[in-house]
Amino acid sequence: MSESLTGKQRRHLRALGYDLKPTVSVGKAGVTPAVVRSVADAYNGSELIKARLERSWDVDRKEGAQQLATATESHLVQILGRTVLLYRPDPDEPDIKLPA
Repeated sequence: MSESLTGKQRRHLRALGYDLKPTVSVGKAGVTPAVVRSVADAYNGSELIKARLERSWDVDRKEGAQQLATATESHLVQILGRTVLLYRPDPDEPDIKLPA
């Protein structure tokens, strides 16, 4: 994504994402077109989603999280274990108001 998030904005998003359950799972094949479609579908209901990087995917979790964020045009908010918190604001009507 073009602009990066500030520390305050990341903290705000982490707080909002605390109770979320992973809705997308990245398996052995990695970031495939099917995974990108799943993330796009998940963004239809929310601007903030969690994804699970399965152990069968033989990529470092940080590298994998970055690949997923880049492929889905998302902000990488947090990596906690093998769970990744991603944020992509709605271009027309954002639901989440980020602090300045």
